[in-house]
Amino acid sequence: MIHQVTMWHYAFLPLFGLSLLHSVLSQISPGFPYGSEKVRGVNLGGWLVLEPWITPSIFDNTGNPNIVDEWTFGEYYDLATATSVLQNHWNTWITESDFANIAAAGLNHVRLPIGYWAFEVGPGEPYIQGQLPYLQNAVTWASQYGLKVIVDLHGVPGSQNGYDNSGHRMSYPTWQSNQTNIDRTDAIIEQIAAMFADQPDVVPIIAPINEPAGYDGSSVLTPLRQYYYDSYGNIRYPPSLSTQSNTVVLLHDAFQPLSYWSGFETPPNWQGVAMDTHIYQVFSQADVEMSWQSHINAACATQSTLSGFDLWLMVGEWSPAITDCATYLNGRGVGARYDGSYPGSTYVGSCSGLTGSASTFSSSYMTFLRQFWEAQVISYETVNGWLMWTWKTESADEWSYLAGLQNGWIPWSPTDLQYPTICG
Repeated sequence: MIHQVTMWHYAFLPLFGLSLLHSVLSQISPGFPYGSEKVRGVNLGGWLVLEPWITPSIFDNTGNPNIVDEWTFGEYYDLATATSVLQNHWNTWITESDFANIAAAGLNHVRLPIGYWAFEVGPGEPYIQGQLPYLQNAVTWASQYGLKVIVDLHGVPGSQNGYDNSGHRMSYPTWQSNQTNIDRTDAIIEQIAAMFADQPDVVPIIAPINEPAGYDGSSVLTPLRQYYYDSYGNIRYPPSLSTQSNTVVLLHDAFQPLSYWSGFETPPNWQGVAMDTHIYQVFSQADVEMSWQSHINAACATQSTLSGFDLWLMVGEWSPAITDCATYLNGRGVGARYDGSYPGSTYVGSCSGLTGSASTFSSSYMTFLRQFWEAQVISYETVNGWLMWTWKTESADEWSYLAGLQNGWIPWSPTDLQYPTICG
């Protein structure tokens, strides 16, 4: 907790001066003016953390249906082959030209998911390392093209949500149930903070955990809240600096309503804390049954649910996708709700022409994608901004910022709106 980290600053002061001095000591000058300029960004998904739906070929080429995430990729695949495949992927999936294109598209941030195993692998953990040079490359390229990087710890020991994108798919997350897992995560956040504490103009934000499973209740939320206190200390007061850092701490809402976090780590006693919420309209039966207009209406309606929050607030993941049709989106070997191939789902329609290559998309569908993209951008800019998921995909163009640019449903300047009044 912050007071443990910083109490030495003011142990000699009378107590009534503590809170005032604390707020002075923790004042922050971030590398981006989050209160006055909008975050407009994109996620570099599926690069340093594998996701089967982003690069299905990597998984299909193993010939092993039990390889469903990065854990099993290391566990069940030939080590030399797996290492070679990963290194080739790291070298080619995101390169300097992507950063050039992201900047040319008028964006100002990238969010970069990375797993704990890039920093430290424990006994019996089959992860393959080698990601850190690419993290450093990304920061170098971002600096060259005037982009800001959010370093996002996307997977933690034991998994915080059981999703394949945490590195280890499982039925129930175990990160929160083992203090050793949490201690390891704290140490990695300290390490990330130390790596970039002197580069706040390029890495202005660290996100200490992605999408923890708050819907599992207090067993997750209680240790998570403590972890968020500890992360504030580790990021704002890294041992590598003699003073506080200018690095912003980006907390995920753990799928709780924003009201749950009201008053949490707020100024003046906490400085430089922001909240991340993720908004998708594809991961339930009700979502995929909605009409196109209903999707737009739902996007516009987020303006009221996002308004009035007491921290900087950004939508760190969202998409113009309206179905879960993308191959492996729900997990390798798992079908889609939209076409009824997901267990327990009800058929809505054929996935044909709604996912895959944009060459199969109708002009009316691409017009809708543009409208839905704009409705979300307009809505999320009523708070502090947005980062779309994701920059590129192998075969799910409806999720790809790059494909949107190439096919016209995303403008080359994010302020170049064709439907500025779509939300009324």
